Amino acid sequence: MTPAAALRRIAFLLERAREPTHRVAAFRTAAAVVDALPEGELERRIATRTLTDLRGIGPKTGAAIVQAHAGEVPEYLARLEDAYAELVPLADDVAEFRAALRGDLHTHSDWSDGGSPIREMAEAAIALGHEYMALTDHSPRLTVANGLTAERLERQLDVVAALNEELSPFRLLTGIECDINTDGSLDQTDELLGRLDVVVASVHSDLRAESAAMTERMLAAVENPHTDVLGHCTGRLLIPREQREGRRQRPRPESAFDAEAVFSACVEHGTAVEINSRPERLDPPLRLLSLAVELGCSFAVDTDAHAPGQLDWQSNGCERAVETGVDPDRVVNTWTADELLEWTAS
Repeated sequence: MTPAAALRRIAFLLERAREPTHRVAAFRTAAAVVDALPEGELERRIATRTLTDLRGIGPKTGAAIVQAHAGEVPEYLARLEDAYAELVPLADDVAEFRAALRGDLHTHSDWSDGGSPIREMAEAAIALGHEYMALTDHSPRLTVANGLTAERLERQLDVVAALNEELSPFRLLTGIECDINTDGSLDQTDELLGRLDVVVASVHSDLRAESAAMTERMLAAVENPHTDVLGHCTGRLLIPREQREGRRQRPRPESAFDAEAVFSACVEHGTAVEINSRPERLDPPLRLLSLAVELGCSFAVDTDAHAPGQLDWQSNGCERAVETGVDPDRVVNTWTADELLEWTAS
């Protein structure tokens, strides 16, 4: 078990045992710190006993890292597994589900509102064992997120092509998180959307619209032949989050829409429902995720990562998928890149 995997398992057991939130967050944060370390840095920190000098790693998380790195089961984890033995099978199921994922279909770089260059995001995905990652920076209408104009997106496609030459066999998939306009159209030209590997369509505006209007808007986007994934469908925010230039978004409730109609359309038109793993989103809520499972939807477990360390958030989505009975075979990013691209192109 890798140090990051051990830390995530500890966090999972603590959370399910209803331990204090700050304790859970400490282990998840430490896992993200470990994942973001450059090659050889963890070994150097352990050898020089400077691991706890890193922000986000304390004595308890540091001890677990050292023990896991040595090939041992961390003492803290062993105590938890003994104390909460009934949770261990569920933790095993989540770990197995996470291991089945081959990539991430919703990520951002500093070309839009992410904080890191494309290469750094790709290298972090490789370090996590991903076989591919879709780069889905925002579309032009979302100016607050520095959305890409058609011209900038064209330039990005050239950058991705060059990186794929260097990073092979890892595959950086071209993509976009495309705004769903109020009339249900997508915020980019058909010609460009047709050239992309993955299109995630999401609502980012008029989130308090009446249910009927929001439903029609989402149905039009789901039925669009360019849409592959319906992103964070309710638009909810559970906790405040920081944005670019110091802006702060407050929590917000779910958008109102006819979930049964929208998810049924996803099944009919072959559009995957995203299980968004961001801690402040965890979207869709469990009751809607259960409905989507019941209706026969396909899914994509994505991080919506805006920084390299956030690519490890997929475990959040895996927990929710296991809890609601999602079949891994119905998760499109458990497929090989060739299988995935055949599906998005169909």
